[in-house]
Amino acid sequence: MRYKLALKREYGDSYFSEEYKAQYNKTYYEDEPNLRQLAKKRLELLGSEKVHGLKLLELGCAAGFFLDEARKLGARAKGYELSTKEVSFAKALGLDVEVKDFLSIPVSSEKEKWDILVGFFVIEHMQDIDGVWERLVSWLRPGGRLLLGLPSAYGPSFVTNPEEWFQAHPKDHFFDYSPRSLKKLLSSLGFTIDYLKPLSYHPNRHKGILSRLPLGLYRNLADFLVYGDTLQILASKKL
Repeated sequence: MRYKLALKREYGDSYFSEEYKAQYNKTYYEDEPNLRQLAKKRLELLGSEKVHGLKLLELGCAAGFFLDEARKLGARAKGYELSTKEVSFAKALGLDVEVKDFLSIPVSSEKEKWDILVGFFVIEHMQDIDGVWERLVSWLRPGGRLLLGLPSAYGPSFVTNPEEWFQAHPKDHFFDYSPRSLKKLLSSLGFTIDYLKPLSYHPNRHKGILSRLPLGLYRNLADFLVYGDTLQILASKKL
């Protein structure tokens, strides 16, 4: 079995400036229109018209673009974020956001049950994975929904070029799931899967015949297999 030790790090203001720009060729704030559009699509997945009045918590909410779009639909939205700069920006939007590591909150001290919990490319950065799932399960009400965006260990980069995948793997990612292992985990925690698809499609990363398929056919096949370097999952906590 191959593995690579992860390194704990601090997620300060530079994470949303220098590092974001190095990865996406634009600053986090320059990417705001795209991030808000992505937020709207995620809210559509939750059922935009159904979030009104619901209590929604985002882990790692950054500057609050998703929370702001959720609030426009009437959600009672709150967020936790580590960057003081991003929290200041979110507060200027009038959002309820705190500088807080949600793993620092004792499981039993969170008395409020949430209708919706979301986290987009955040929980893989947390070292105490058992503590992550314990809180997600405990803080969500029965029938509540969990929406996550995550890296995937079942995509073209890992499947067809594992050596390069290991070399490029972020040093601060503490775990990776495949769609199969994630479904098995969530089932054991008392969830049903409502939606599970890739978040990105990169046929050019596949070193084989799939890379030569027409894009539409490739996307259909990738959706069926949940074959992508990133994935998005929506699950409901059983009543």
